[in-house]
Amino acid sequence: MDSIQMIAFQGIPQNMEQFKALPECAMTSPFQTAALTVLALSVYPTNKDLSVEMLNYLRGPRQLSVMEIQFIRDRFMDKDYVPRSYFSGATPGNDYTPSQPLSIRIGENPYSYQNEGYAKLFLKSGGADSPREIVLRLAKDGKWYLWDQFLLAGIREPESENPWA
Repeated sequence: MDSIQMIAFQGIPQNMEQFKALPECAMTSPFQTAALTVLALSVYPTNKDLSVEMLNYLRGPRQLSVMEIQFIRDRFMDKDYVPRSYFSGATPGNDYTPSQPLSIRIGENPYSYQNEGYAKLFLKSGGADSPREIVLRLAKDGKWYLWDQFLLAGIREPESENPWA
């Protein structure tokens, strides 16, 4: 990755007001929206409806379909630790317990802006060997919205859940 940005948060928002109050909700950079997506997905294990509301906010005029919501639900069936793996310090060895403050490493490469109006960024997971993609789209209002994400793919299990670790 050519360029890397770290975005940090003091904690995971507990409601939409806290979420929208974050400076990153300006969404003037694709990096902000990518980091907010990790926060929104991190809410899912404790509050599914709030997580979907946050994701829909990040998607702007293109809301999640029923199929996309079912896909997210299926990914969380037995792997609620996947979103936490994107926070710095979270590894299989510590059951994906992130360092404080919660920081997310987001990278770009020479192909990140290959398609006009879109950005393909890469997030490092403590449980995967290669970064995972997220695609953002620039709208007329100057904000970068979540277009597609590949952040919920399988990663290494936490050692506490792996009898062979």
